[in-house]
Amino acid sequence: MAKNKEQKKPDMQNVSRLKISMILGYAVIVVAAVAFVSMLAVRKTDTVLKNKVSSMVSSLNVQMKLNMNSYLSRMETIGTLAFAAEEAYTYDATNPDNDEYEALNTEKIISDKLYSLCIMENFVDYGIVYRNNHTVGKISNGTVSMLGENLFSELESIVSRQRTKDGWAAGFQDNFKRVYYVKQIHENALLVISFYATELESVFDNPETLNGMDVRLVNQNYDIIYSSANGEVGLPLVPEIMERIQNQGSATVIDNQYVVSVNSCGDDWNVICAVPTAIILSEKNEMQLYIYMIAFFSALLAVIMGTVLSVKISNPVTDIVTNLDTKAHIDQLTGILNKLSFEEYTQTRLSRSLTIENHALILIDVDNFKGVNDTLGHTYGDKVLSAIGGLMRTTFPEADYLGRVGGDEFAVFVNSLPKDKNMSYQDYVSRKCEELCQGFRNHYTGDDGNYKISASIGVSFFPTHGESFPELYANADKALYFSKHQGKDTFTFFHPELHGQEADTHEKESTSE
Repeated sequence: MAKNKEQKKPDMQNVSRLKISMILGYAVIVVAAVAFVSMLAVRKTDTVLKNKVSSMVSSLNVQMKLNMNSYLSRMETIGTLAFAAEEAYTYDATNPDNDEYEALNTEKIISDKLYSLCIMENFVDYGIVYRNNHTVGKISNGTVSMLGENLFSELESIVSRQRTKDGWAAGFQDNFKRVYYVKQIHENALLVISFYATELESVFDNPETLNGMDVRLVNQNYDIIYSSANGEVGLPLVPEIMERIQNQGSATVIDNQYVVSVNSCGDDWNVICAVPTAIILSEKNEMQLYIYMIAFFSALLAVIMGTVLSVKISNPVTDIVTNLDTKAHIDQLTGILNKLSFEEYTQTRLSRSLTIENHALILIDVDNFKGVNDTLGHTYGDKVLSAIGGLMRTTFPEADYLGRVGGDEFAVFVNSLPKDKNMSYQDYVSRKCEELCQGFRNHYTGDDGNYKISASIGVSFFPTHGESFPELYANADKALYFSKHQGKDTFTFFHPELHGQEADTHEKESTSE
């Protein structure tokens, strides 16, 4: 119904807004759900990856601890081989009763044995030091110059295990290049073995699967004996690592910065493996990207499908609402507004109008319509009413409100203005009324086209004749009544005195503009 698009827009806009709200609400719920699930998936991935790496670091740390203990045990075993020669543990170079010749022969036997064992490993020192600082075997100049006159006493201080009478030292005399093993042979003799700390590289082999992991061996003071990171040997353990494992013999710690594992080994030493959490999580970035991509496309697909389903579900509802809206507002016979809707829309428009605006209310009564029904029948009368609706739609512009306000009574609320700016508003309304009257004059009914109808019209103007619908309607009805009594087939503009010559009545002789 083209004439009433403006009136129907609010209802249809409400339906459209409801449809859009449903789609947007569904989209928000889907996106929020997918985002929540994706976030949980990413967090779960982080947790699983951290736990997996933590378990791997812990397992590697245990393995390196075992490797270190095995290495130290092997060094101790090699040391005990020196006692294969009886002279090695019975000879005492500090005994003043030693025969010089026999002492030389005994020391040669011991030295030969020690040198034969020394070449088995890459030892720096492999010999015996006596309390008088006399040495047999391979005792390096570096060790002698480092300890000087206190050679025996300083080396004896390394013996820390009373049961086995031996001990290990790293960072001895602040020398972190060598690792020392000392075993007491008897009261006046010490077996001394040393090797370079770099030999421990074979013990702490870091697998490529944890390329970002640093492996360190520290002494009881947490000074670094060995490190897979360059330049750390001899330095204290970095504080951010120490605060996580200090005073713990066996533990694995995982937080937002590090995964750290520690295990004690050897003579109060600790093997420490540490990997920054950022390096661990960097490996899951590709997986995270895939998760977000899948989530995005899943959400997009869900929104598209939801939109399609919503449209398919809502379209029939929209059609039903549109149909109900049409039936609620439109007179089904004529296709124009029914009485209630015409009054509602007109009153609403008037309430928004300024007093300087021009509007008119036109009431139309079909002359001789009762004769059409009585002569030609009600079915034919309905056809005539339908044709009158078409005539009104043709006569008045889109902006005007058209309504059927009674059985054979019609009304027009004029919203439109003349296109010709030089034409007065009353002349514009007068022309429209004349066009409507002429349309009725041209209309004949019956099979022979011999039954003529006409229109009696009354007009009132806003705001001169009223500012509300009841006022305008009452005054237009008075003008219509006057047209009826003036012989019908004419239109009258309301005037306070509609009797006598003061009435602005347009008789049949009025010509169309």
